Amino acid sequence: MAPSRVSVLALGNAILFLSALTGAQEPEIPTFEHHSPPAYPPPIGTGEGFSDWSEAYSKAQAVVAQMTIAEKVNLTSGVGWEGEQCVGNTGGVPRLGIRGLCLQDSPLGIRFGQYSSAFPAGVTIASTWDDDLSYARGYAMGVEHRGKGVDVQLGPVSGPLGLFPEGGRNWEGAGSDPYLSGVGIASAIRGIQDAGVIACAKHFIANEQEHYRQVGESAIAINESLSANLDDRTMHEVYAWPFADAVKAGVGSIMCSYNQINNSYGCQNSELMNGILKNELGFQGFVVSDWQAQHAGVATALAGLDMAMPGDQLFYSANSWWASNLTGAVINGSVPVWRLDDMATRIMASFYKVGLDKDRVDVNLDSWTTDVYGYRHWVAKEGYGVVNGNVDVRGNHASLIREIAAKGTVILKNIANTLPLQKPKQIAVFGSDATDNPRGPNGCPDRACADGTVAMGWGSGTANFPYLISPLSALQNKAIADGTVIQWVVDDYATEHMEQTATQATACLVFVKSQAGEGYSIVDGNQGDRNNLTLWSNGEEVIRTVAAKCNNTIVTLHAPGPVLMEEWIDHPNVTAVLYAGLPGQESGNSIVDVLYGLVEPGRLPFTIAKNANDYGVKLMYKPDNTYTPQQNLSGLLIDYRYFDKHDIEPRFEFGFGLSYTTWKYHDIVVRKTNAGPYVPFNGRTPAAKNTKVTESAESLLFPDGFHKVRAYNYPWFNTTSDIKRDGENGPAEAYDPTGTVIRPAGGAPGGNPGLYDILYEVNVTISNTGKRNGEEVVQLYISQGEVDDPVRVLRGYRRVSVDAGKSTCVTFTITRRDISRWDTTTQNWVVSPAEKLVYVGRSSRDLPLVAKLNGERSTGFKKNNKPGRLGHGMKAFM
Repeated sequence: MAPSRVSVLALGNAILFLSALTGAQEPEIPTFEHHSPPAYPPPIGTGEGFSDWSEAYSKAQAVVAQMTIAEKVNLTSGVGWEGEQCVGNTGGVPRLGIRGLCLQDSPLGIRFGQYSSAFPAGVTIASTWDDDLSYARGYAMGVEHRGKGVDVQLGPVSGPLGLFPEGGRNWEGAGSDPYLSGVGIASAIRGIQDAGVIACAKHFIANEQEHYRQVGESAIAINESLSANLDDRTMHEVYAWPFADAVKAGVGSIMCSYNQINNSYGCQNSELMNGILKNELGFQGFVVSDWQAQHAGVATALAGLDMAMPGDQLFYSANSWWASNLTGAVINGSVPVWRLDDMATRIMASFYKVGLDKDRVDVNLDSWTTDVYGYRHWVAKEGYGVVNGNVDVRGNHASLIREIAAKGTVILKNIANTLPLQKPKQIAVFGSDATDNPRGPNGCPDRACADGTVAMGWGSGTANFPYLISPLSALQNKAIADGTVIQWVVDDYATEHMEQTATQATACLVFVKSQAGEGYSIVDGNQGDRNNLTLWSNGEEVIRTVAAKCNNTIVTLHAPGPVLMEEWIDHPNVTAVLYAGLPGQESGNSIVDVLYGLVEPGRLPFTIAKNANDYGVKLMYKPDNTYTPQQNLSGLLIDYRYFDKHDIEPRFEFGFGLSYTTWKYHDIVVRKTNAGPYVPFNGRTPAAKNTKVTESAESLLFPDGFHKVRAYNYPWFNTTSDIKRDGENGPAEAYDPTGTVIRPAGGAPGGNPGLYDILYEVNVTISNTGKRNGEEVVQLYISQGEVDDPVRVLRGYRRVSVDAGKSTCVTFTITRRDISRWDTTTQNWVVSPAEKLVYVGRSSRDLPLVAKLNGERSTGFKKNNKPGRLGHGMKAFM
């Protein structure tokens, strides 16, 4: 590294840092309305007073105290894309027996894994509305990752949240409601980390579309990534809400996103990382950049970034914002020593928190080859040996995958008890979504195609299928067992053959699909985000063709989110419709379980509209300007909230789903607890130690005889002339000898502890009035009562099993957070004096039980005969 490189980089980064503090901009940057405010200095993680972090921090502080500057830098900096076997790898501290960390996609299984499982996608686990299954899925995935030597699983996902129904990566997330998403990812995090792997909640934050998320990826050139602009209240009540749940669940890492937020890059936005995440939400883990989402060195360090991935500025560039440049920034005073200590301590605290110091497995997978033998340093073609140990980590997870996929299937229509099927005499199967990809389940890189049945989206959030049971294969097996005749036409354009086959069957099973994924791949003209909400592969025509000839047409849809159904949903011969999401490797078996009534189905985690315009949002397919596209996300009315506020009738509302039995809701009782008052937090983090650099220049050089791998990032210098000691203590703005003032809404992981005080208990009784045992998803919504609030918001749910003819009591707890709104003046949560109502029922618009939160029961709510709509009597309380 040339001597001038360190000083020039440090100077440039210092300018970036000062610009961030003062709001100064380069002359050519347009002036925009939305700007993210500065928040410095970065709060120091200590774990003090937090039982699930304190021991981990004690261990981390002790080991970091033994490290040199270069060793600390090694933990924070990725070694470079394809530098080692995982998608992300940090350097280690061999002197202390610490191997570099292995970070691996994905949120539904091990990306590039062999002898590992392909779990249902996030949208499917969200459709189960089952916390126990979410935990079990997280734990099983954690077990598999740990068995492969992975230290950090890059998941679960709550960004995108799903504002735009066409969003390319919505399927990775946990539903389009902040509460549903938050509860879901918190359960997954606990499962993953109980298995001994650090979970990484992503993408922080407001990463709602693939188009223009990063420069160079879209057809229309832009200078800077899209800026998602949102107001303070929307940030807190919508997009940050699930991440608060993640932090409260003890998540070890959070990934900052590609996009800008209020015209500051997510991985350089001090208000987001220092202010909201580490201060207000009390996050004790580390923040890792999305791959190449880091755009500066010193500025990102001071804004709160703790780990840079994959380490190189551009893939294969062998240039890093950090690595030796971070070492230089610490030596010349641009980054304080205490900030580097905090980065390393946060990383090691997460390491100890999940028990990676105990029985840690050696990395036995490789992301760049499926061969047993290969290069450990793939891009450099060095270190030849065994890279894929082919350790089978699947265990008995197939049965769990099958259960989740079945319980995450939603029955949208079921006329005259068409389902469950009862050994029909002859069935016919239609559509390419019923069958196998001719190239095999992994025939398309990162699943970037829609050939054959669709069981996951495409992109970095995927995994290799160990096998994929197609619906046709499973139905053949079932037909053979039942003595049913089965025929099929899986050519989506062979409509004449479909007509001939459909006339013979007693039940016609049509499988249609839609697909979406990450923006680096284009499939059928869709760059990650779907171009529209219609079916793929001639789906509408397949349905019309079959329904015209078969009076018992059952449609199953595999898709990453909503699709428009108005062309065919009301056809009299379409007797049943199922949304089967993205079910993973057991796809066919799971749909057979639902079709034949072996498993109770799930509920929608989003709204299905009659028209795409009904969602009230527009994904940006063409930039509003080619410098920095500006996207307005302000507003609380995401998904069903928008439909309710504007009195738009959906096709199927959020939370909707039919059951194989019937239910009655009755006897709602509200009890107020004796919770104390809410107290704004008043305190500071411990003061940073004003540590000076004491290491000799010689200690910062490459060790004698060290072999440097090509295109690999290291924390050392070549010669002492590369080392510039321009300062000691770092910028004054980044140092506070009295510690950082904790915001009033902070004070603990997840925010002020008073937010989680239980203020009310709500008890309801539900009865299974049908003839078969069943499972019901009981949903609780709250009306805040203010004009500028949503009509009602989800604040509780339970999936419960009840035998036929039996009843059960379901208890919900309502916390202060559940009935609070963010006050932009006091910068805290407040409970307004407006009257609040609690609703309980089967969906966001089927809510037969209503009560005031003072315990009085509201009466006169008569259910409308139209399925999925509130009764007329409820209008008075909207």
